[in-house]
Amino acid sequence: MKSCVCVAIIGRYPDTRNYENALRLIGVDTITSLYPEQCRECDGLLLPGGGDITPAFFGQKDHASRTVDTELDIIQLMALDLFVKWKKPVLGICKGLQIINVHFGGTICQHIPNAHIHEWRGKDQYHCVYHEGCGRKDFFYQLYGCSVCVNSAHHQAVDRLGRGLVPVCRSHDGVIEALTHESLPVWGVQWHPERIMDKGGEELLKYYVNQCRRYGISPLTEAVYGNRI
Repeated sequence: MKSCVCVAIIGRYPDTRNYENALRLIGVDTITSLYPEQCRECDGLLLPGGGDITPAFFGQKDHASRTVDTELDIIQLMALDLFVKWKKPVLGICKGLQIINVHFGGTICQHIPNAHIHEWRGKDQYHCVYHEGCGRKDFFYQLYGCSVCVNSAHHQAVDRLGRGLVPVCRSHDGVIEALTHESLPVWGVQWHPERIMDKGGEELLKYYVNQCRRYGISPLTEAVYGNRI
């Protein structure tokens, strides 16, 4: 199996710089773009963190959302739709997890009751998250077992789950902190692994990259990068 992987990051540079650097640290090439169709030959999609999603996209009026970028929301939802159709792995981080939930028909709580222990306050906050369910085959349990300490920088969270999505861990106050799809190669985490590479973040990103390899390296990536990484 060839080791080369190229991941599409759909976002605005330089906001995507941390994600690019984290993936390059583990030997993965990235393409940052606002044109999803141009990323057809990428092996996977990463939906990065950012501002809040336009509430209209999950059937609500704006009553507590911040730094909304409707154009970017549309582009990210389009990209997710394409990569799902192409059956390529998707990882959503923070806002990216919420984009996944909205895409599958879920909703977002625009301001969670305990936002003060989750949101960005000049820096990341930290708390533990706990495995949910009795199974041991989901990515969270495989990587971290029953619990792990993560960073936190969000004031919104998943409310109603989208179709086919399964929560795999929660914070102590019940916030869904990670999810997976029951049949598609789609995963999401509410924390920022790219900012805690030495505290469990690297393991998560490597897991995702291995899934990209498992689902097959695209011919273009193979031709351009070969065995370089």
